[in-house]
Amino acid sequence: MQSLLKLSRGIDAFTRWTGKRLAWLILVAVIISAINAIVRKTFDVSSNSWLELQWVLFGIVFLLCSPWTLLDNEHIRIDIVNNLLPKRGRDIIDVIGHAFFLLPLTIVMIITGGPFFMRSVEINEQSGNAGGLPQWPAKSLIIIGFALLFAQGISELIKRIAVMRDLIPDPHASQVHALEAEVEHLVEAIEKR
Repeated sequence: MQSLLKLSRGIDAFTRWTGKRLAWLILVAVIISAINAIVRKTFDVSSNSWLELQWVLFGIVFLLCSPWTLLDNEHIRIDIVNNLLPKRGRDIIDVIGHAFFLLPLTIVMIITGGPFFMRSVEINEQSGNAGGLPQWPAKSLIIIGFALLFAQGISELIKRIAVMRDLIPDPHASQVHALEAEVEHLVEAIEKR
C-alpha cells in the first residue's frame, strides 16, 4: 500500500502543479474577452478566432483543472445526504463513486474521445466560422482532461481506501471541520438577528 500512496502523492503533486498554472488562463480569457469587446465596440471590428480562443481557454481550464477540483474535494456532492451519514458511510460512498462511476466514465470518455480527436486531425477540421480556429487542438482536451481526471480518481481511491484502513489521516478532514465551523458561525449570526 505504501507504493500506491507514493504514486498517489505524485499524482496529487502533478495535479496541484498543473491546476495552479492553468487556472491563470481564466485571466487570459478575460483579458482577451475585454480586448475583443473594446475593439468590436470602438472600431466595429470582430474576429471569430478571438471568440473561439476564449472558448478554448475556458475548455482548457474546465477540463484540465477538473482533477484539481477533485483533489481539493471541491466537486459537487449531495451535501444533505452526505452530512447525514457517518464518516465511514461517506468513505464507502466515495470508494463506490470513484470505482464504479468516476473511473468508468473517464475510461469511456477517453476511448470515445480518441476517434473523435483522430478524425478531426485527419481532416484538419477547421471551425465553421469564417476566420475561426482549427478544431482538433480543442478536441484533444477531451482525451487529456479525462486522462488527468482518471489519474486523480485513482489517487483519490487509493487515499480513501488508506483512510478507511487507518493508514493515513483523512486529507479532507480539516475541510469538513472548517465547513462545520463556518456553518455554526452563520447559524449563530442568524440567531442573533
